[in-house]
Amino acid sequence: MPTLQGKKILLAISGSIAAYKAAVLTRSLIKAGATVRVIMTPSATAFIAPLTLSTLSQHPVHTDIIDDASWNSHVEMGLWADIMVIAPATATTLAKMAQGICDTIVTAVYLSAKCPVYFAPAMDRDMWLHPATQKNIKQLQSYGNKMIDVESGFLASGLTGQGRMAEPHTIVEAISNYFSAKNDLQDKKVLITAGPTYESIDPVRYIGNHSTGKMGIALAQECASRGAHVILVLGPSSLTADYEHIHTINVVSGEDMYTACTDHHADSHITIFAAAVADYRPVTVAKEKIKKSSDTLELALAKTRDIAATLGERKTKNQIHIGFALETKDADMYAKQKLSKKNFDFIVLNSLKDKGAGFKHDTNKITIHSNKSTAIKFPLKTKSEVATDIINTLVENYV
Repeated sequence: MPTLQGKKILLAISGSIAAYKAAVLTRSLIKAGATVRVIMTPSATAFIAPLTLSTLSQHPVHTDIIDDASWNSHVEMGLWADIMVIAPATATTLAKMAQGICDTIVTAVYLSAKCPVYFAPAMDRDMWLHPATQKNIKQLQSYGNKMIDVESGFLASGLTGQGRMAEPHTIVEAISNYFSAKNDLQDKKVLITAGPTYESIDPVRYIGNHSTGKMGIALAQECASRGAHVILVLGPSSLTADYEHIHTINVVSGEDMYTACTDHHADSHITIFAAAVADYRPVTVAKEKIKKSSDTLELALAKTRDIAATLGERKTKNQIHIGFALETKDADMYAKQKLSKKNFDFIVLNSLKDKGAGFKHDTNKITIHSNKSTAIKFPLKTKSEVATDIINTLVENYV
């Protein structure tokens, strides 16, 4: 029997016939040692009575932000929980979560939750397979949410196929696995670079690239969820890593990023170089905007400092360095060269030739090269899932 002793679990139930399983799930979580609070969408109450779940959980069950003229703080609930589990998660609720539509207590708590969120979909086969549903699921996973996959079998519609909510024991096991894995980076300090750097040409223009920082932020969140204290050095990006145990340092140029990294590298156990640092910068930065006066403009460029290589020379035997390589040709050869040249323990390779990989996408397709084993290839996955694969490789082989 998995142990969840002392864990605080917020169970959210939406309107599916699979809601009847919530009674068994609640009971199983409590038997494993957890404290469970339950919230429900109004439609869920047609499938299972709130009284049943309040009796099992020994806590009031809330079905709306306001019950009997009293305010149920969705913020407090999201802060209270160690983990939020939405089971069953209907196609409607998944769509609302993906789009940020806040019209039930479930979506209100979800949007304000600071804890990890797991969801267990439940719906008919064709609803499950519809591109809109699959798009919403990918969107939710790109936010860092974790899916407990559907099962195949007899459905309420009479059809047979995918769409059944995972059984309660499967959900309990997934939650237990999360908590058991959570502390495998406990007390480790992890330094991560992410995003692009901008090298100024004048006060208006710059040299940069298309990196968004999604991959580095996903890695920061994965490490933090497993107990690490994370320093995220983030280049110009519209994204943020709003997660406990992540301290973000915002920078602009490659030299800014280098300075921030040197401040924290020496006492970091693990450094992950996920940023796309500009390779060149203008030799001279104009103090005023350069006016368009001719058909051509010549810029003298100088190499920027290679942060990974520089810190690789200072790396001690107790430190671990992980690099990234984004290539368009001869990818494996260049990745192996960087592995040696920059003193990485392993390097994560992705190619712009792989559909869905690289900049701006919510997905990535990677190969990991190291000096310890042959190359490990992974299929196309969400960047959240890719981050899990990378950190699993780190923990299993180096920590």
